[in-house]
Amino acid sequence: MSRLEPFRTELTGYCYRMLGSGFEAEDAVQETLVRAWRSFDRYDERRGSLRTWLYRIATNICLDMLRSAQRRALAVDLGPAADGPGIGAPAGEQFFVQPIPDGVVLPPHGDPQEMAVRRETIRLAFVAALQHLPPRQRAVLILRDVLCWRAEEVAQLLETTTASVTSALQRARATLRGVERTPGEALRPADPAQRDLLARYCAAFERHDVEALVALLHEDATMSMPPFRWWLRGRDQIRLVLRDPGASCVGARLVPVAANGSPAFWQLRPGPDGRYLPFGLVLLDVRAGLVAGSTIFLDADRLVSLFGPPVEVRPADR
Repeated sequence: MSRLEPFRTELTGYCYRMLGSGFEAEDAVQETLVRAWRSFDRYDERRGSLRTWLYRIATNICLDMLRSAQRRALAVDLGPAADGPGIGAPAGEQFFVQPIPDGVVLPPHGDPQEMAVRRETIRLAFVAALQHLPPRQRAVLILRDVLCWRAEEVAQLLETTTASVTSALQRARATLRGVERTPGEALRPADPAQRDLLARYCAAFERHDVEALVALLHEDATMSMPPFRWWLRGRDQIRLVLRDPGASCVGARLVPVAANGSPAFWQLRPGPDGRYLPFGLVLLDVRAGLVAGSTIFLDADRLVSLFGPPVEVRPADR
């Protein structure tokens, strides 16, 4: 197992892009490592590297999991924008691309250019776009364009020909070009402009200053709240909802969290005893100095089990 464990992070990133769920990705990787451990005495390095062998096991597990699975998506892909605050009934979590902690899919250090690609390709919009691809095409595109495997290596992994891999990659790229994706930037902590925008956004949110908050949004910004299909487009609609007394965020706080290579925060709200409790996980899309979209995952209790509890905020911290 000591030879297998170092591959956990990269395998989790691969499985997450394949499956679109942090929980399912961790399950797939755990099953991969268990199967590899049980059959390690049959591993023959003459037939390929240990890394290729593990990716073959992980790919087969993901393909099995995807055979009868609902395609995961973002709320904006599931229907037209809503008109007002009527949020409706929740859908199942299996309908939506789910978030994942950076720490389980991104290595702590690496080549800056390579890390930029890794961050960009775990953003919600990119992972949602991947779900439009048939599973084998999805695997080919991730291995070739994200992880930079050679066509021959992918052919060996999938037990097919190089020509078949090249054809699958061309079809996958053509499909992705036709998928509308929300443009956005990965988190760049060293970028003073992005850092300033996020600081102003958090300050306006915590003051419940609706006009200041809306001023930081693109004109066609979106807001969604999985597991609800409901979503909004445009400053005016978002302003309307933020002002709705029934959906008030007065008293809430935003605490940074590392998720999907993107600007992300826990939204905390005061409980009956005054302690701040997780209400939702907020992922922001940032573009050209403004916020282009916000996705608030409301299944906070379940997500805490994946991300760990947020930094505690006490009333005295306000």
